[in-house]
Amino acid sequence: MSLKRRIWVSFVLLTVVCISVTGTYVSVFFSREMKTQATKTSQDTLNKTAQVFDERLRNIVVSVSTLMMGEPFQRTMRDVQASNSKEYYNRLSQLQTPFAQMMLAEQSIDSVLVHTSIGDFYPTESKRSSFHITDTFINAMILKAPKQWATLWVSGHTDQLFSRGNSVISLIIKPLYEMQLPGVYVIVNIREDYLEELIQAHLQEGSLRQLVVDRSTEQAVFSTETGLPNDNKLLYEQVALSSRGHFEYLSESNNPFLVNYVALGMNPDWVLIGYQSKSKLLEPVQHMRWTILTIMGVCVVLALVMSSMLSELLLKPLSKLRNLMLKVEQNQLDVRFESVFEDEISQVGHKFNRMLGQISELIEEVKVSEQAKRKSEIKALQAQIDPHFLYNTLNTIYWKSEMEEQQDVSGMIVSLSLLFRLGLNNGKEITTLRQELEHVAQYLKLQAMCYPDLFTYEMPTVDEELMNIPVLKIILQPLVENSILHGLQELPHLGIIRIEVAAAEGMLMLTVTDNGSGMDAARVEKMLNGADTEHTSYALSNVGARLSLYYGYKAAMKLESEPGVKTSVTLIMPIQEVINE
Repeated sequence: MSLKRRIWVSFVLLTVVCISVTGTYVSVFFSREMKTQATKTSQDTLNKTAQVFDERLRNIVVSVSTLMMGEPFQRTMRDVQASNSKEYYNRLSQLQTPFAQMMLAEQSIDSVLVHTSIGDFYPTESKRSSFHITDTFINAMILKAPKQWATLWVSGHTDQLFSRGNSVISLIIKPLYEMQLPGVYVIVNIREDYLEELIQAHLQEGSLRQLVVDRSTEQAVFSTETGLPNDNKLLYEQVALSSRGHFEYLSESNNPFLVNYVALGMNPDWVLIGYQSKSKLLEPVQHMRWTILTIMGVCVVLALVMSSMLSELLLKPLSKLRNLMLKVEQNQLDVRFESVFEDEISQVGHKFNRMLGQISELIEEVKVSEQAKRKSEIKALQAQIDPHFLYNTLNTIYWKSEMEEQQDVSGMIVSLSLLFRLGLNNGKEITTLRQELEHVAQYLKLQAMCYPDLFTYEMPTVDEELMNIPVLKIILQPLVENSILHGLQELPHLGIIRIEVAAAEGMLMLTVTDNGSGMDAARVEKMLNGADTEHTSYALSNVGARLSLYYGYKAAMKLESEPGVKTSVTLIMPIQEVINE
């Protein structure tokens, strides 16, 4: 790591560590304090709500007790004891005033019913439903109650005793009488919405929500209650531990809640629960953390700027030398180090200049050597190509002269002369596409006369705009020779050689196709790529080597073969490529 970067890293690390430690401490401290304060505030609010809720339930019990101690109720109980049903309507009429007084004193009471063996007594303005009490939810709760019960609280349900069908909470009380009367009890239905309003009225602005649950049945007391999932066993296990407390609760949707609870005095099985989302409660802390991160980012930027200025001041000469080295890596060998000082870095810079001079001289020598080597390699490859067909041509000319076929002899001599003239090309390795096609045409003409009835050839007309494109000389003749010697010699039918020229996307494509015996294209391509050391086609190797020497990676040779049907070799090279010979 560079010295400048070390300075940067030191400043940045020091800044990040200091702010991180401070920010972490502050966020943890505030999170803990906010959680503690929220828990205390929630518990105080819950205690106040539970006190008011208990007071309301106590007032209802007192109102019902007042009703039961009144003379009309006591007369009714005496008739029940004596099984005297003749006075039923008189007693019903006498109870209307106490019923009205009780419901007027406690407006949360929705309905009241006194069940006895001689009949049910209730306010006549309330219309009874068709359900008999033995068929209702109330009777089922009475049957489940302990043997020695005096008061029962029934969680929220739809009123089945009266036709209005409101959502109510029921209070069931055995009558206050000098003796126990079996099957006699007073049912008071209290409206849920009144009690819910009572709870919500004591909530302040904030995220705290409250609900009432029955830990004996593990059900919500109000039938309309929603919010915190209350069907989780863990929740009821926590609230069953004591009469009040607090804990953290993870809901079934993996949302954390802070939960406070307190048991009601009038019914210890009923627990008032206050809950609030921990994530919403700690949103200010999250904002504070983002603020700290922003401050950290600003401080890091300032630290970078200051460290850069300091390092630039201290390490300016060394940075200058390093930048020169980077330019040398990009092959800019003409750069030189200059300094007005004579310190240690300047001495290194002068030695660096001397080294660059020596490298430039060595590179120039290597360029000259490589250029000579490349020309020698190309000449050697060309020398391998030229002698392949000369012997057969001269031999054919000799035999045709012996057979006095003077016209053919003259034509072959002219073609051979043109072949060599085009091939020599005044000593230049680059020719035009026109001359290269003429060269291969003369070669095909000679070979057709050397191998009569072996093959025919086709050279479709080429676009005139392509004819003057510069190409390597004698690049097609080896491919044609390869087709004749290796593809068509053993064919039982007439062979066809076709030479095509095309251009697309700045590339020139020369294709030699025959219908000969074919080749193993995959194996030949491996040989050309150097993966197979066994050379089976020197013509293809030579052509591939020449393309690689002149064009590098821009040129390519594509092979396709289907024995007896089609074998093609396509040379792909860039158009108008400038060649330095």
